[in-house]
Amino acid sequence: MNRKGFITLSSLGFLGLYSCGISNLNMNKKSLAIQLYTVRDAISKDLEKTFEKLAILGFTTFEIYGYDGTFFGKTAVEFKKILSDNGLKVISSHHRTGITDHEDGTLLKNWNKTLEDLNTIGSEYAVCSYLPEAERTLENYQKLPEILENSGQISNQNGIQLAYHNHDFEFLKKDEQHTFYDFILENTSSDLVKMELDLYWISKAGLDPLAYFEKYPKRFPLWHVKDMKAETKDFAEIGNGIIDFKRIFDAKEKAGLQYWFLEQDSSDKDIFESIKISKKYISEQRFFLK
Repeated sequence: MNRKGFITLSSLGFLGLYSCGISNLNMNKKSLAIQLYTVRDAISKDLEKTFEKLAILGFTTFEIYGYDGTFFGKTAVEFKKILSDNGLKVISSHHRTGITDHEDGTLLKNWNKTLEDLNTIGSEYAVCSYLPEAERTLENYQKLPEILENSGQISNQNGIQLAYHNHDFEFLKKDEQHTFYDFILENTSSDLVKMELDLYWISKAGLDPLAYFEKYPKRFPLWHVKDMKAETKDFAEIGNGIIDFKRIFDAKEKAGLQYWFLEQDSSDKDIFESIKISKKYISEQRFFLK
């Protein structure tokens, strides 16, 4: 059996997530999706072995991170071959603004080349992932919508949808009536700039995702699904924390959900053990899209 056949067969029998929904085991044998930042330590040691381990667990659809002109040190063509040979798919890729870190792969440097490479590997989304602390100034927040809007327009012209991923600091008050997150939403086009809602970080900030779905319907096609411990508010396996995922998934149509990714930034266990725990809960709950 060749390697692609092994990985394909290894993922059969699992309930899977594709296009952001968990499929019925008796009807579909599709993959789960994961943000690869979850397994960054394993990737730094052996990229393809990590992909094999994820595939065995049923995860063959990815959101990636760290593009700097290459994908984990591979050219776009090389990385596309790894994906193709192993039956893997990239849905989305994380990138920074480039306001303070002037590197390839950011919104403000060689963005057209980034989009060309994302098209090569078949990614549908490019996501502004994180604002370093140095960028969290009023001046930078004021110009962020324009940066996102311009990048979104270029992305759209290249067949890729731009989105913005939140942490908790965006929910600080910009003024008496608005958070910085509201400011981004209200000053960017709903077509050019979508949102990747991180359910952990919005919950940690003490805000309700459903309130945002009501106020900005269809604006949230991507989610990060991860849980939070009750006492410490540390990261937890999905189902081992206090976030009411059923309530949130019941509002998926209002949100405009298309894809969601398991993510766990850190763990007090072996990370692959944590992934297994999360997967078990995901499979039992059957968060269907349709």
